[in-house]
Amino acid sequence: MKLKKLVIPIVIGTLLVGCSTEQSTDNKGQTERQEEKAKETSSNKTKTENSKEVLLEKKYFNEVEEVDGQQVIKNVDNILILVNKESALLPEGYRPSDLVIPDVRFPYTVEPSIEKAYMKKEAAEALEKMFAAAEEEGIYLFAVSGFRSYERQKVLFDAQIEKQGGDEQLAAQVVAVPGTSEHQTGLTMDISSESAGFALEEDFADTPEGQWLAENAHKYGFILRYPKGKEDITGYTFEPWHFRYVGEEPANIMFENNWTLEEFFENATEI
Repeated sequence: MKLKKLVIPIVIGTLLVGCSTEQSTDNKGQTERQEEKAKETSSNKTKTENSKEVLLEKKYFNEVEEVDGQQVIKNVDNILILVNKESALLPEGYRPSDLVIPDVRFPYTVEPSIEKAYMKKEAAEALEKMFAAAEEEGIYLFAVSGFRSYERQKVLFDAQIEKQGGDEQLAAQVVAVPGTSEHQTGLTMDISSESAGFALEEDFADTPEGQWLAENAHKYGFILRYPKGKEDITGYTFEPWHFRYVGEEPANIMFENNWTLEEFFENATEI
């Protein structure tokens, strides 16, 4: 298979699996080895057809440094930044420098002071294209919650701890620990619809709007970040409203392979 040139420096290629056999003058042994070789070649062909490898530049992997005994992500403006419960923390005061309010529908009056209305510029522009495309098909989406600062996340997390009777572990199952929320990257938007009462609940997956997003978001560079059946990988329950911007080519790769962002990096090789 020829290597496919992508828009950003990611290359999808076929994993090449080699095979070899020893030479022998014994005809019977040679025949047996030829048969084994044919079986091995067939097996390798199947592996090659079913295995994908992502070749990814170093800058797209998390770069971390130790700060006060904790691993903190350095390259925070990386469009493919991996933020989850297991990876390093986002810097406490990190706030993207290019936050803008996308020109889309919100279920509330948008004012400059409303933090959650913002996204990073590239992600906001992609969101506008996605919302416009949906509307052309009679699908009306609403942006609910985008950027969330470390400080705001801490308020939410502390409130959840109190709600759970002081149990931080139980709180972390519901609300992201400050520094581990994708919302702080400015690359995420929680999306809902009027048919869902603008709520962020699992029932959104069954609405026409939720179904349209699940089937089309990758075309505009977004992935359904916490899909059903991948809870053990993402660390979060199914969230059909939470969409993360990664760029069109990576989003298409993940959609075609049914990968989460974690699985994408598991299949990525640094070049």
